[in-house]
Amino acid sequence: MNNPFVTNGYAGEHYFCDRVEETRALIDLLTNGNNVALISPRRLGKTGLMRHCFAQPQIKDNYYTFLIDIYATSSLQEFVNVLGRSVMDALKPFGRKMLQRFIDVVTSLRADISFDVFGQPSWGVSMGSIDNPETSLDEIFRFLEDADHPCLVAIDEFQQISAYGAKATVEALLRTHIQRCRNANFVFAGSQRHLMDKMFTSPSRPFYQSVALMNLHPLALGVYRDFATRLFAENNKTLQPDVVDKIYADYNGVTAYMQRLMNVLFMRTAQGETCTIEMIEDAVDYTLNMASDTYEALLRQIPEKQRNVFIAIAIEGEVANVTSGAFARKYHLPSASSVNSAVKGLLAKDFITLDKNGYHAYDKLFAMWVKRYMNIQ
Repeated sequence: MNNPFVTNGYAGEHYFCDRVEETRALIDLLTNGNNVALISPRRLGKTGLMRHCFAQPQIKDNYYTFLIDIYATSSLQEFVNVLGRSVMDALKPFGRKMLQRFIDVVTSLRADISFDVFGQPSWGVSMGSIDNPETSLDEIFRFLEDADHPCLVAIDEFQQISAYGAKATVEALLRTHIQRCRNANFVFAGSQRHLMDKMFTSPSRPFYQSVALMNLHPLALGVYRDFATRLFAENNKTLQPDVVDKIYADYNGVTAYMQRLMNVLFMRTAQGETCTIEMIEDAVDYTLNMASDTYEALLRQIPEKQRNVFIAIAIEGEVANVTSGAFARKYHLPSASSVNSAVKGLLAKDFITLDKNGYHAYDKLFAMWVKRYMNIQ
């Protein structure tokens, strides 16, 4: 591997930092018949942990595993489409027999599955093809129940189903299918704690007390420092420990940000040379410049009132009370009701998030870009 600091996907155990206890706990729960709700902020490594668990021999050698990301879905039809495509793609390494078994079961969608010249199936299902998503969902679960190996299904950003139009109906429908499916266990991974907590701890919701709750926290500083130092050393490069300490402090130990900056620092450190703390600022500039077009396009997509509030929150860093007069006056914002409405829209779109300390931008690098490139002090 040219750069050992992986910023996308899963490259194997050697390039995966720690999570030994979390891996053991999640595998133990799943292999003992439990469903799990895995909760943590985005970019902390939930998806990587699930991929890492699924790659371990006790899982890989005994289960069919499916990882489904429903972040971009907004309806049951879209959920079924993503689920069906993900199941079919995951079955391809197991050969034509397993694929054909799946295709034979999903009769409501079979007409939209085609084969190339090599006999590989192609999922050509569109939203318009899913006339009855409940029927198609039932077929997919029937496949899971009848599979010749037990199945593990990880659904990433599971809180998204609460944004579906008939969310109560969808939750109840999924809960019923999951409860009846004795051949599969599930990981429900989510990044919006308040939504996940409501789904799994509220007595009025279908998933109440149906899972083991598992929270993911930032990696320990010393663990990540040792990990990063090892990867540099293996490539005849030296990493000063205070580099990791500063990045960890600046980005609150969020794995994705640390990996992205360490990737750049590794790239900019020649073999036989040393990565120093003075190189961090250039690495940040490089990262922001590379993302500038994307951030500019995102900013243009936000409605004006929401954009102004987002810029204010990004510059402020953290805002305990977004409707306070002082905050509104400082950033020339409109009435408290207008700001409150804008905040709801930004929360729904994941541009900002709320934790115990207040509101802040979900993407810390986006907030830094706003400060540097919008010329607002």
